[in-house]
Amino acid sequence: MYTVSAPLVLQWFYPSLTWHRGRVEKRIFLTFDDGPIPDVTPGIINTLKNYGVKATFFCVGENIKKHPDLFDTLLENGHRIGNHTYNHLNGWKTKDEIYLENVLQCQQLTQTNLFRPPYGRSTRAQYATLRKDYEIIMWDVLSGDFDTKLAPEKCLRNVINHARNGSIVVFHDNIKAVPRVSYALPRAIEYWLGQGYTFGVL
Repeated sequence: MYTVSAPLVLQWFYPSLTWHRGRVEKRIFLTFDDGPIPDVTPGIINTLKNYGVKATFFCVGENIKKHPDLFDTLLENGHRIGNHTYNHLNGWKTKDEIYLENVLQCQQLTQTNLFRPPYGRSTRAQYATLRKDYEIIMWDVLSGDFDTKLAPEKCLRNVINHARNGSIVVFHDNIKAVPRVSYALPRAIEYWLGQGYTFGVL
């Protein structure tokens, strides 16, 4: 179960995490989790390039290791990189020592100050340690593109109906997201551009 908008109670409970950027400017921050993956990431890169948009990619270390050329392509295209652990670990189900070591293993490849926990799940102890070295990026709009039961049209409505100034929007560059992200991403970008929004990296 997931909610498109990040619950306010979570934002209140974890005020040290980044849920959105400033609300004054009409700017959207697109983010992509789980890549780089050959069957997905190049299409997303091309879509962003077509519209002159830069984004932030929260990469899984083992995928960087498998596809270093694709990771380099992200950098060459001016996108920002975030750490998403080496093995896409769920912090709630992983001992702190193992989890933090997995983050460090990914960091050797990403060399970034941004971290996003897979599934949005880390423990308070894990957060406390990670905050020393990273800005922990959450989101205020979750597209739902990972939901294989969600119609692509609904994925599009999720993001355009809930995003506002400063929103951090989550899409995925993983295989199961393809039907929804490939449909929703270009249409959402066109909609936001038409509304006068610009796009930023975190």
